[in-house]
Amino acid sequence: MQVIQRQKLPQDVQEYLSKFDLNLCLTCGTCTNGCPITGTPGMEGWDTRKVLRMLAYGMVDEVVNSKFPWLCTGCGRCVHGCPMNIDIVAIMGHMKHLRDRDKVPGVLHKGVINVLETGNNMGIPKEDYFFLMSDMGAELAEEYPGFYVPVDKEGAEILFFPNSKEVFADNDDMIWWWKIFYAARENWTIPSENWEAVDWGLFTGNYDATATLARRKIDFMKQLNIQRMVMPDCGGGSYGCRKGMKTCVIENPESKVDFIYIYDYLKEVLEQGRIKVDKSVYEGKTFTWHDSCKHGRELERVFGKGYFDEPRWVIEQCVDNFVEMEPTKANNFCCGAGGGNWPMPYEAESAFHGRYKVQQIKNSGADVVVVGCSNCHDQMMKRLPKFYPDNCNYEVKYIWELVADALVIEPWSDEEIARAEEEARAQWERLGVDMGE
Repeated sequence: MQVIQRQKLPQDVQEYLSKFDLNLCLTCGTCTNGCPITGTPGMEGWDTRKVLRMLAYGMVDEVVNSKFPWLCTGCGRCVHGCPMNIDIVAIMGHMKHLRDRDKVPGVLHKGVINVLETGNNMGIPKEDYFFLMSDMGAELAEEYPGFYVPVDKEGAEILFFPNSKEVFADNDDMIWWWKIFYAARENWTIPSENWEAVDWGLFTGNYDATATLARRKIDFMKQLNIQRMVMPDCGGGSYGCRKGMKTCVIENPESKVDFIYIYDYLKEVLEQGRIKVDKSVYEGKTFTWHDSCKHGRELERVFGKGYFDEPRWVIEQCVDNFVEMEPTKANNFCCGAGGGNWPMPYEAESAFHGRYKVQQIKNSGADVVVVGCSNCHDQMMKRLPKFYPDNCNYEVKYIWELVADALVIEPWSDEEIARAEEEARAQWERLGVDMGE
């Protein structure tokens, strides 16, 4: 048997790993038992405990060149259970950081280049973006007079970011938030540039990209004197934004801006009576809630506040029949899509990660799974049913979709409608968009 000798690491890698003191690892296996990668076909012989031992022995290249860091969803179950509180999620992120950019799997690095160069992951041209927002806004205004999508509105109270998958293909998924803003008579806006909600820099270990994307959001808010930003729904997008904003504030304390998470916003407008909902639209159905890893366990661990109770409160304002999955809240299982696993070329592995989630949903007896993250949504609605067709007899709804479909929308006054229509006309004229007749 070959004896493994500890290898000497480059100084920068050694300094990074020294922050975690891997010698504290008890090799107890708690991380391995909680990890969705454990047992993944094609990854035989690999698990989190082994990877930590490899890194402790200096075998960084072997880990960096493996699939393991990329199959890590960043769900944080490992750290949540680790008796020595070793930040394994951060370590796996750094292993991604050390991979040559031309060897990043799939489209992730191309997406990062796109967002840095064009302002969105898919490189969607501004004229296409404007056309979609103006056209869909006009269509929604036929049902809700006065509605339009405000772009670059100075002094807005709320800044909201679409994500490129919605703009590129899933157009209708934007309408749920638009209806809520309309019902709440919100003073909101979206950016004309750098509007991408999702942070693929976090998924690829690109620290500079994560900071740049956050800085753009901060600068836009300050430039247009916007009061609060709604943190993006995607777990990676919101978590990456928080990480990037933290870096920006360390560099310049004046970079601090106000933000609100989607759950706090929905709770706020419901509590204030700015929107009203009708539970009867969901009569006869049973609902459950999927705890997004980044919105719950990881936000709580890294930033001191995770979202567990707020989404449940919002759901219970909309439905009569709510049940929990088991385990729940901070102990909930990952859906398998996190860490970039949704767009990466590891579909079978990602689906295997989600095997426990499928069983959880089935055991709950719920008809509808409510989610707060776009990656979780697509994983449970599209990928898991493909791999587990006999066990995925459920619907999937965004929490803002749940609210939007239950809204009781009070009509706007003639004055409100006329003012909004004039604002829309002036905006699209300023942006060079021909609305036609």
